[in-house]
Amino acid sequence: MAIRIVRLGSARVRGEGTRIGTVRRPPRGVPKARFAKDDWYDVWFPDLAPSVATMKLGQAVETDAQWRAFAKRYTREMGEPAAARALDLLAALSHTSDFSVGCYCEREERCHRSLLRALLVERGAVIATR
Repeated sequence: MAIRIVRLGSARVRGEGTRIGTVRRPPRGVPKARFAKDDWYDVWFPDLAPSVATMKLGQAVETDAQWRAFAKRYTREMGEPAAARALDLLAALSHTSDFSVGCYCEREERCHRSLLRALLVERGAVIATR
């Protein structure tokens, strides 16, 4: 049992389980009925997405310093009680269920999902290897 960290819209892998979209907005131009069928996500969970202001900061990142500022701000947001409880829940569920969490960004290393991965690991989550 484990959590996979994925790019939403990518082909699912065998045993991936329920795909959770930790994004602020649904995919543009995709009818809601196609979200799961087209490998976007099964459940939308924006509670673990960056706030709109932080998301815009992340989308504008060009330098390492800007990335560090984004990471600090997102990590602080995930320390808020509701987000922290959600992270704790997902970490606990990773010991008994297969599921995935993800975002649309092409490069994980410059996406909040890399930070989400680290936050889940800190909480004892089981993370699937690629």
